[in-house]
Amino acid sequence: MSSPLLTMSGISKAFTGVQALQNVNIQLRAGEVHALMGENGAGKSTLMKVLIGVHKADEGYIQFKGQTVAFDSVLEAQKAGISMIFQELNLIPHLSVAENIFFAREPLKNGLIDYKTMRTEAKKLLEMFDIDVEPTDIVNTLSVAKQQMVEIAKSLSFDVEILIMDEPTSALTDREIDALFELVDKLKAKGVAIVYISHRMN
Repeated sequence: MSSPLLTMSGISKAFTGVQALQNVNIQLRAGEVHALMGENGAGKSTLMKVLIGVHKADEGYIQFKGQTVAFDSVLEAQKAGISMIFQELNLIPHLSVAENIFFAREPLKNGLIDYKTMRTEAKKLLEMFDIDVEPTDIVNTLSVAKQQMVEIAKSLSFDVEILIMDEPTSALTDREIDALFELVDKLKAKGVAIVYISHRMN
């Protein structure tokens, strides 16, 4: 068996008298999909937010690719290869798909945003994972499911090795859920490790 890509050991976290996490352990290997299940308030999202630097653990340690890590921000975690898609989508509605994918990281040419390169790179990413949107589509014209796919494409643009999905099916139809699971299968085949947070047992 391959060595773990991620180890979270003895993680504890409290918020003003509420013990959200107590001595939690999890290991994740490349190409694995883990479902993190539990009722609302069970600490599923909190554990992953500790991983990506939103919260600091009170106790415990995190190892990623054999190195002990403690990320200070979501962006730092993304640059390292760990990305989380939050339940509340974090897209800018009036911008295009390409602009959202490369927001604050736009390719430049002579000091100006190179829109042609940005759209070309976005299209490659969308086609690689059969995401059925165009780079020029404005985000607020898309369905929730397609916006979620844009969030996933944005995460994948960081060369992600671990992708965390927080309640990704909560607003999707059965058909859209099937499309999401097909994408999960493709990511798994490429060696991406996935943590799938849900309180819906089905």
